[in-house]
Amino acid sequence: MTTSTASESSAATPLLDLQSLVVSVRRRRRLWSAMALLGLLAGAAVAVLMPPPPTAVTKLLVAHEEDQPNDPGTLIRTDVQLLGTTRIAESALHSLKSSEKPEDFMRDYRGAGLTNNLLQITVTGDSDAQAVARAKALADAFVADHVKRVRDTAKAEANALVDQETRMRSELAEVNKQIGDRSPDSDPQASASIESLFARRAELNSRIADFDQRAAEARIGTPNVIAGTQIVDAPRAVRQSLPKAAATDAAIGLVLGLVLGLALAAVGVVVADRPVLRRDIAANLGASVLAELPRRSGRLGRRRRTRATRERLTATLARTVRGSTEPVSLLELGCARSASVIALDLARAMTAEVPVFVVDGLPGPHLANHRPKPGDPTVVSGERAAALPPEERRLGVGSVAPGTAWTDLQYLGTQTVLVVRAGHGSAAWLHTVARQLADQRIPVIGVVLIDPDPRDRTDGTLWDGLHTALRGRSERPSRQNGTGRRRLEREPVWAAQGPDNDQEAR
Repeated sequence: MTTSTASESSAATPLLDLQSLVVSVRRRRRLWSAMALLGLLAGAAVAVLMPPPPTAVTKLLVAHEEDQPNDPGTLIRTDVQLLGTTRIAESALHSLKSSEKPEDFMRDYRGAGLTNNLLQITVTGDSDAQAVARAKALADAFVADHVKRVRDTAKAEANALVDQETRMRSELAEVNKQIGDRSPDSDPQASASIESLFARRAELNSRIADFDQRAAEARIGTPNVIAGTQIVDAPRAVRQSLPKAAATDAAIGLVLGLVLGLALAAVGVVVADRPVLRRDIAANLGASVLAELPRRSGRLGRRRRTRATRERLTATLARTVRGSTEPVSLLELGCARSASVIALDLARAMTAEVPVFVVDGLPGPHLANHRPKPGDPTVVSGERAAALPPEERRLGVGSVAPGTAWTDLQYLGTQTVLVVRAGHGSAAWLHTVARQLADQRIPVIGVVLIDPDPRDRTDGTLWDGLHTALRGRSERPSRQNGTGRRRLEREPVWAAQGPDNDQEAR
């Protein structure tokens, strides 16, 4: 049964519970809110302490001989890369008569292709005037370099055509020499060869005329490309607003800090594996959630609801303790103050009928420093509890935090109510608590959940195990089925883990 239950539990439990993850991250809002605020302040501080340098911008219209309507922007990206070369930087520095290294100057400007033929140059400097001068020098240097490259290309093409024409003229001279003064009718026997020479001469004359025309056009170049490359937006200083820059940087810092905080919170939740939902806490401890109490009272309306919930819990526990022949204890995990308050309220409710001694087993001074008021119960330490008469009613208060002496818990009470703070203990430690209490023969009546998530809509009731549940004390046993057998009770999560997993939990 244990093996099958463990397999069913592992199959039903998802690898990552998104609901639990969202709730746990929301509960860590202090972390990601602090990270977002830190990013906001850091962004504003960067804008104030490190203002952007003076900047100038200019725009160039760059014409290309190979321009096509469907060009994906390859040519303008090539121009951007050419702008970032030492040749352009050195030419601009030469016109500025500056001794700065081209490599250092290249870090102060950048180019961006706005369209297929529009290039924007952004330059920084020590002042607005210097930035504008640098932008003008860079624009002129790029235009001059672009025009020079176009003309060099045209000149190289013209020279290649002239070389072809010269070669054709040499071949034509050879053909004319072979023809001489002969004609096709002068020598009937050699008329076929003479006709082929005449045809070759006509072809060479045609090709020479074509090369001559193409060379003349190449010498002219592409005036539309040369004239089309120009500065269309004169260099100007960019006006920078400190409030606008601070607001922009602060917004960016806020978003980055928020994203980083949420990521850290999510990673921390997954790594820590601390159950928050009442469903998970009840399943890991093997006991139902009896009541929920906030850590702080809050507003007036919330104080009234908290007071009413605390009174109902006190009345329920008082009825349980009165009707029990065995001592009951309250064991806390991450909420010693809340457990001490619940214990004192419960003891006050019972003191009217019979004197109650509160046995202080808490590690802190929450009960030790309690100043008794008229009608308050007597608080004794764990050492003095042994001296109390057996017939005296006692209520033990202890802890199941790491470092607990498990064998001493049975002296506080042979049955217990766990007071657990949501999200405090890991799943492995909740398994350890449930198993250790089972080993000590201390049944868990129920769980009081402290600081629950207000949006938690999961069910914290275990619908089996009535022999230990508080609600089962007033209910009849389950009906028998047709076979005459009672239905099998489902084991809690910690009991379905097996001995190996239990050792890991310890």
